[in-house]
Amino acid sequence: MNSRGGDAAAFEPRWGGSALLRPGVLAFTGSIGPTDVHAHHAVQIITATTALTVLDEQGAQHRGTKVVVPADAPHRIEVGAQEGTAIFLEPESTPGQAAHSRAVRYGWTVTPVLTFTRRRALATVVDELVAHLAPATADHGAAARHPAVDDALRRLPDLVAAGPVSGTDVAALVGLSVSRFTHLFTEQVGIPLRRYVLWSRLRAAIIRVQAGDDLTGAAHGAGFADSAHLTRTTREMFGLPPSVLSRHVSWDLDQASG
Repeated sequence: MNSRGGDAAAFEPRWGGSALLRPGVLAFTGSIGPTDVHAHHAVQIITATTALTVLDEQGAQHRGTKVVVPADAPHRIEVGAQEGTAIFLEPESTPGQAAHSRAVRYGWTVTPVLTFTRRRALATVVDELVAHLAPATADHGAAARHPAVDDALRRLPDLVAAGPVSGTDVAALVGLSVSRFTHLFTEQVGIPLRRYVLWSRLRAAIIRVQAGDDLTGAAHGAGFADSAHLTRTTREMFGLPPSVLSRHVSWDLDQASG
């Protein structure tokens, strides 16, 4: 971060806190630090007790206690906050699409979709955000799923751990055509299979790091080619390296799907 005043120079929070990961959602609460210029595929919704400053690709400042960064938009956090929440949503999910559209249509700082709350469970905050952005899918996880989708969800952890996962193979295992299975999976889980698998690999890598593996071991164990592949993935999805996520964050690796 380039400091431009006494307040900024005296107060430069670093990323540190707790996080929740479930398919299609990464939620973080704690101190939010500055970043270099980056773009990530997830839609990012940030709220804080003090105003943040986010610069977009043109250098325009978006300053406020609520900032929504659209998917794939180059930006950097110039001034962070000591206390805040950052929620990353898969842009192919219904809540992610809604948040992205709001930010594009109405601006990054005029989309009050989340209020920072210091004492509430992060999972509750996520559930309420999803309900606000996509009311029709708020009870998605509680609705009855097709048995083939449930079967696939049971099998996927082992399939992900074993290597590459294709829709064709999973569909065959659960006894449906590829087109029928992929449609059902996206509709009932909330994100496409290929994105679900990617989020699952990230979850597996974090579990391994938390258990003591180095990044290389965690990457291989989660099905990434190497630690560089894992690093590229976390940067592309969230704009953060896995070292920040692993060393300074305590994790709740929620299995729920959004």
